Amino acid sequence: MNGLYHLGELSTAMVERLAQRALELRRGVEPLRFPGRGLGLLFLSPSLRTQASFQRAAAKLGLDLVQLQSGGNGVWQLELEDGAVMNGTSVEHIREAAAVLGRFVDVLAVRAFSGGKDLELDLADPIVAGFRRFAGVPIVNMESALWHPCQALADWTTMDMLGVDRRAKFVLTWANHPKALPHAVPNSTLAMALQRGMDVVLARPEGYDLHPSALAEAKRLASASGGKLTITSDRNAVEGASIVYAKSWGSLEAWGDAEKEQRMRAALAHWCVDAQTMQRAGPNARFMHCLPVRRNVVVKDEVLDGPTSVVIDQAENRLHAQTALLERQFLELEMQSKGKRSSLELQEVRP
Repeated sequence: MNGLYHLGELSTAMVERLAQRALELRRGVEPLRFPGRGLGLLFLSPSLRTQASFQRAAAKLGLDLVQLQSGGNGVWQLELEDGAVMNGTSVEHIREAAAVLGRFVDVLAVRAFSGGKDLELDLADPIVAGFRRFAGVPIVNMESALWHPCQALADWTTMDMLGVDRRAKFVLTWANHPKALPHAVPNSTLAMALQRGMDVVLARPEGYDLHPSALAEAKRLASASGGKLTITSDRNAVEGASIVYAKSWGSLEAWGDAEKEQRMRAALAHWCVDAQTMQRAGPNARFMHCLPVRRNVVVKDEVLDGPTSVVIDQAENRLHAQTALLERQFLELEMQSKGKRSSLELQEVRP
């Protein structure tokens, strides 16, 4: 393992092992410890669950933690473009920032959202891509413009914890929101469920498709796993679902155009998960959301606070899944540094 950009980079067998390990850690098994090793956390975008869970995971693994944030007294504004004449607002080039941090830590985790203004730029995922290019150490993606693999791993773990069948119906439904949101979570959620081999329904209003490149990756994973994808504009297509996963995202047609986005979603307030939605799904359905969530906009209180909601367990599993992921990464670094075996020969992580 050389960091993690997108969950689909890992074999399904590896994801299954990490999820199993996460559930062992959740049950109280002590993780391995790596004294003297360093983990860097760079937050260029806001965070609650990701920041807290990575901090706690670092402590559990005995890692030295270096944490930096943007804004205020945080890191300098970064220049991303090669050949740039830096006579504007950017103070430090990503080439130096990444290279220097790579000398200070053994693994660097980076969080940098989509800018939401220039679609082509966002599709290049320039910040995480730059750190992967220049840091010289494994990079863990804590959410980029395109992917959120740590959330996807926690969601896989949550479904394993709940005993959800690998072929069960999984509905990823668009939901209303006051503003356009990035595509990293829906991209990752769709790909994760299809990599798991599930019967996936993507329900979204017209004009709210995910990007063709993300759909192509999801279909590639489905082909390997036997998963199935159906795309519909019927928000009621939840019948028989084991999981109803709500998430909002912006329209590709209105990328960077807030006024057009508002016009498009003005009549979409009914795209909200309510008790009737869950009743239609069936008695065994569970509601998932990555959080934070806009109550009574994305989902009604009656669902979020009701017995079908597993969002708090889902959030807790961020800690255990990331601990398992970091444990595996640092174990492989230890093995490589000692020259014992290649990472491909490592067996399942055990304390």
